Amino acid sequence: MARIAIALTEEFADWEPALLAAAARGYLGVEIVTASPDGLPVTSMGGFKVAPETAYDALDPSTIDALVIPGGLSWEKGKAPDFSDLVHRFREKERVVAGICAAASALAGTGILNHVAHTGNSLDSHQRYDAYDGSVLYRDQPRAVSDKGIVTAPGNSPVSFATEVLKALGLWGPEAESELSVFSAEHR
Repeated sequence: MARIAIALTEEFADWEPALLAAAARGYLGVEIVTASPDGLPVTSMGGFKVAPETAYDALDPSTIDALVIPGGLSWEKGKAPDFSDLVHRFREKERVVAGICAAASALAGTGILNHVAHTGNSLDSHQRYDAYDGSVLYRDQPRAVSDKGIVTAPGNSPVSFATEVLKALGLWGPEAESELSVFSAEHR
């Protein structure tokens, strides 16, 4: 069974990983593991209190297939944790790493977007990070981008984000497409 870790921050954007988690767990049998910086509860932007199973440091990429990081207000408030170590541990094991919204820019800050096609909320938000040198590969578009096991998306694209993560994990098929296509129907 596939396993996806969702790395939550205080005031994470609760809608960004929701469709992915629901489709993966509810319809595809994927195990979802939630983590916070210290394993303690966090509260989402919408006020949902989440008690994660573990801390970031305890996430083991040898037993988890993907690391997903939703965005949120912690970046705007200058309180977001540094994901560099965690992200590099997952990439060293060739695991899928995905960031949406401000978390896509956090991935830029780790340097892993420098050699893959990617997107996010804006190129400017990526360029605020010294380790980022991938502007020629930035795609200014309202859909997720997946390249070589790295998935990025602007915050307004949770459906294509979920789709691309599932594809990167080899879990995309008729059942996943059927479940997720319902959520993007209004945009056709």
